[in-house]
Amino acid sequence: MNSQIDLKMDLAGLDSLPAMPTIAQKLLSLALDSDEGEAQLLKLIEQDPLISAKIIGLSNSSLFGASRKVNSVHDAAMLLGLTRVKSIALGIATLSAMRTPSEGLFKINELWLHSLTIALAMRTLSKAMPARTRPLDDQIFLSGLLHDIGYMALSYLDTAASDALHTRLYAQPERAAQEIEQELLGITHGEIGAQLGRHWDLPEEIIAVMRYHHTPDIEEAAAGQPLVSLVNFAERLLPDVGVAEHTRLEISAEEWLSLGINPDRAEDLAAALTEVAEQAKQMAGAV
Repeated sequence: MNSQIDLKMDLAGLDSLPAMPTIAQKLLSLALDSDEGEAQLLKLIEQDPLISAKIIGLSNSSLFGASRKVNSVHDAAMLLGLTRVKSIALGIATLSAMRTPSEGLFKINELWLHSLTIALAMRTLSKAMPARTRPLDDQIFLSGLLHDIGYMALSYLDTAASDALHTRLYAQPERAAQEIEQELLGITHGEIGAQLGRHWDLPEEIIAVMRYHHTPDIEEAAAGQPLVSLVNFAERLLPDVGVAEHTRLEISAEEWLSLGINPDRAEDLAAALTEVAEQAKQMAGAV
């Protein structure tokens, strides 16, 4: 019990967590409604080799229909669109903020694979929604890439606690992650991620996704809908990709209808997401 209290005290202060990376701060505040804003976006991304490589790698995926090989950030922006490139760059910059020399059992590459897969799966699911309620692609990518950042924050704050959690997650695959987290830590990765999101002044809908993606039906999740449900559905259809969360639960007809998706499309969408996951694995390994 004492370790739970100590961890919560660490999270309450958040003093030991790094500030949001400078490039992420600039991207978050950058407006794209002028030629100057667009030029600044491309310049920021081009100055960061990691972000540039990942965005170019994504652009060359068949998921985005590239007709020729993309070799530059400018060409990637032309293909993906500036708002989507901005959100992807922001997600990558944020995910890179808490790299430590020793990650313990938590692996940043596994989180990247999981987050990328979920973001791409959300995009696929959203296309089945009515256009009037479909979230924007930039919101989809940012929420998909950042929804599980609480795992990274936990590893940064307390590697021993993170190791204990991931050991238990792999040892007890029949149990939900949040159940194990509450038992072991007294707090979930969703709560940790939401506190970090507030610390970094991220948009409210993204904080809601971080906090409630395992509990989309509660009233407090409304601030992040339909993004919260899209993350939840994607994780349930693609359990344990990169990060073990044991979320395989059947999605009911009522749940599909809550997003405006015809339940008759469920089987085809599940098959499409399996293909998306395979392509995400190739992309994650290549960039």
